[in-house]
Amino acid sequence: MIKQLHISNYALISQLDIEFANGLTIITGETGAGKSIIMGALALIMGERADVKAIRDKSSKTIVEATFDIGGYQLEPFFQENDIDWDEHECLVRRELSPSGRSRAFINDSPVQLAVLKELCTRLLDIHSQHSNMLLSQPAFQLSILDSIANNRPLLDHYHTAYQDYRQCVRELEDTRRAIEKMHGDEEYIRFQLDQLASLHLQPDEDQQLETMQNKLSNVTELKETLWTVENELNGDENSILDRLTSVAQQLEDAESKLTDVEGYGARVRSALIDLKDIAQSVNNIGDTLNDDPAELARVNDRLDSIYTLLRKHNVQDVNQLLELQHNYERQLDEIEHHDETLEALSQRVASTRAAAIAIAQELSTHRHQAAEQLKRDLLKAALPLGLKNIAFDANISTSDLTSSGTDDVEFLMAFNKNQHLMPVRTTASGGEISRVMLCIKAIIASHIKLPSIIFDEVDTGVSGDVANMIGEMMQGIARNIQVIAITHLPQVAAHGAHHLRVFKADDDKETLTHVEPLNDEEHIMEIARMLSGKDLNQAAIENAKSLIKNNLK
Repeated sequence: MIKQLHISNYALISQLDIEFANGLTIITGETGAGKSIIMGALALIMGERADVKAIRDKSSKTIVEATFDIGGYQLEPFFQENDIDWDEHECLVRRELSPSGRSRAFINDSPVQLAVLKELCTRLLDIHSQHSNMLLSQPAFQLSILDSIANNRPLLDHYHTAYQDYRQCVRELEDTRRAIEKMHGDEEYIRFQLDQLASLHLQPDEDQQLETMQNKLSNVTELKETLWTVENELNGDENSILDRLTSVAQQLEDAESKLTDVEGYGARVRSALIDLKDIAQSVNNIGDTLNDDPAELARVNDRLDSIYTLLRKHNVQDVNQLLELQHNYERQLDEIEHHDETLEALSQRVASTRAAAIAIAQELSTHRHQAAEQLKRDLLKAALPLGLKNIAFDANISTSDLTSSGTDDVEFLMAFNKNQHLMPVRTTASGGEISRVMLCIKAIIASHIKLPSIIFDEVDTGVSGDVANMIGEMMQGIARNIQVIAITHLPQVAAHGAHHLRVFKADDDKETLTHVEPLNDEEHIMEIARMLSGKDLNQAAIENAKSLIKNNLK
């Protein structure tokens, strides 16, 4: 339920704070007092389009903020999915509009996309106006009514999962079929490219190995000379590095007996000598293996030329990428050659997921047919006291192919006169009749599931007398299950309220501003009396107001 509403710098509102309670709250006020302004502010909270023309003071921003009690709404998954701080008891939503036209939305002080704000608030608040009555002619809304009465939400969630699995399999089958058709068209090209790559019998990292070999074969003479110089310097004559280090080691060993500070140095030099002798021997052995081989060099160069040609052709960097390309061509040819098996497997998956979705859809359909019968009974019973004594109703449910909502097409048929045949809602009812039907439907749904708080915005327009009183009773009945806020001009409806807010305009030295005040019991009586008598408030109107309220408290 909505607990508080704060509005600042919006149209005729400088700053306004409204407290809401549970049960039925009545909002009244003269035409033009600002009730529609409050509804416009609520529309901002509901994620509707913002208009900078509504900003009262163009030097500051407009803020609309609402506090909701969300206990029992099971919204924690929504908050987790959208990475918003979660409080199991209370939620704060805010909409800000700057003079530049920039709009920002917040949930629990976390900035969110407008779509996220809208999704949350539609779960918390249902604004029902004469304009929203047009929903009743829409098949999707009619279907949602049946699902609400049938309490189909868990089954719908199960169906949506199955339906998405089915649609994913269909997309995968279609994508694979298109890909195979394209590959069939490219088969000759793929085979040519694959044959060219496969004919080289490439090995992983082969280009690096060949380049190393090419570098070696191209510089044999220079390398042999370098290695001979190194070996000769290390161990070539009596003045070689090894001879000199041998002498150094001997001198250090002789000094150790006289100078302990150099103890072990001789051993360390001899250890180095062992490594250097090994290096000298290895260099000599490597040099012996180096031989000029023009034929081998030519073979390596030819091999590298072939590889470089393919690298440039396929615009890749190395042999490993060529091998990856080769494997990809092999995979494509394998798919072409075995496409029948691939498509058959995917087709079987499509069939199995479709069957699973249809099974759930059929269960949904059974529930909807039962709900349609129950809606028919309850609607005819509820509509009779509202002056719709000749109403007839039926819900025509036909079977369609799988859709995101199941396999049912729904069309509500109504008649409001004895000599009238059942016809689609959009062609039969007047605005006032549809308003009363929608009120009945809301009352019926509220008895089955926990609805969001409902705001009825002058849905009682065009009725009076006993019908107006019955509308008030129905709103009062809905309010036993959920919070109801009703904006009305009818005293018969207002008399049913457990709480009463009056909207009015007042002038100061500079401007006219909209205000809202809560009414106590005495003020409640006087406001209804004014609604009954107009400007000329008299004792008869006061007594009539007391009688209306007293009768509604029974």
